[in-house]
Amino acid sequence: MALLHHLRKPDGGAGLKRYRIATIPGDGIGPEVVDASLPVLEAAAARFGFALDFERLPYSADHYLATGETLPDRAFEHLRHDVDAIYLGALGDPRVPGNEHARDILLGLRFRLDLYINFRPVRLLQPDLTPLKAAGRPGGEVDIDFVIFRENTEGMYLGRGRVDGEEYVAEEVHTVHGVTRIIRAALEWAKAHGKTRVTMADKSNAVPAHRLWQRLFGEVSAEYPGIETEHRYIDALAMDMVRKPERLQVVVTNNLYGDILSDLGAALVGGLGLAPSANLHPGRAGLFEPVHGSAPRHAGKDRANPMAAILTGALMCEALGELDAAAALERAVRAALAAGVRTPDLGGTAGTRAAAAWMAERVARS
Repeated sequence: MALLHHLRKPDGGAGLKRYRIATIPGDGIGPEVVDASLPVLEAAAARFGFALDFERLPYSADHYLATGETLPDRAFEHLRHDVDAIYLGALGDPRVPGNEHARDILLGLRFRLDLYINFRPVRLLQPDLTPLKAAGRPGGEVDIDFVIFRENTEGMYLGRGRVDGEEYVAEEVHTVHGVTRIIRAALEWAKAHGKTRVTMADKSNAVPAHRLWQRLFGEVSAEYPGIETEHRYIDALAMDMVRKPERLQVVVTNNLYGDILSDLGAALVGGLGLAPSANLHPGRAGLFEPVHGSAPRHAGKDRANPMAAILTGALMCEALGELDAAAALERAVRAALAAGVRTPDLGGTAGTRAAAAWMAERVARS
């Protein structure tokens, strides 16, 4: 996936390639899935002749409550200049009801590093996982394999607005620069990967600001005559994702809608325990995080699904240019699902550590 390559050169010269990876295990189940997934990623690196040098950073709810720090400037500068990728577990803790630390770390890194692409694949890895199998399709099967390009630095998530008495106002910000580059990123990825259709979703019939998306989608897509482009209002696209997901290839949309659609997409292919994501700016180190969140009620019970973290690691390897390792990691997840090595969220009995260990062994001999 050439678009995902961040183009940094690994350490090691002519010897073993080494990549510097900062890990932020975070809160809730985050440390568990990170600890379980790292040996799987290391097995892939060893199998394909490179090294992942993991550096564990403490930023979390525990750290915030103990020190008052969220993500200090020195840590941000380190992440901006000194690492090849950032691997995040999850953030969110009920002891911090305002989520100050999560906002500063996750949204802070997205905005301050200008990681304008949120790349979320929606791929059915095992047929029995989709709830759509009983939807009247021949054989009860459906092919789901598309990607969502979510604009990651504008929209509602900028947090602009005001409170005036009983009136709460949130500002939705879209710029020509921001909208143009996410649309172009989606079209470039489609072109590079032989995709023939890109779907843009907005709500321009009700939100005048979204007319900018309409205009720029038409202008930019004119530069890609080999790709069919189509527009769907967000509510219509949500229905299409359930009724006929097999026709979708590449979806591009704004920050809020991309967040919602990608969770719907995850539900169609087995749930958030299988949902990876990458926050990207080509030419820079990316931030890689499973979508599932911190799920505090499951923390410490050895029941969290490590597959989303491992698939997120596959996206990270892909961005580093290690495509064979990325493919091996996805194959290991597919094999585990087919063999019934599943955590409770997928109807299985495997624990977090046992499932990850099974996949590490599979990668090592793949």
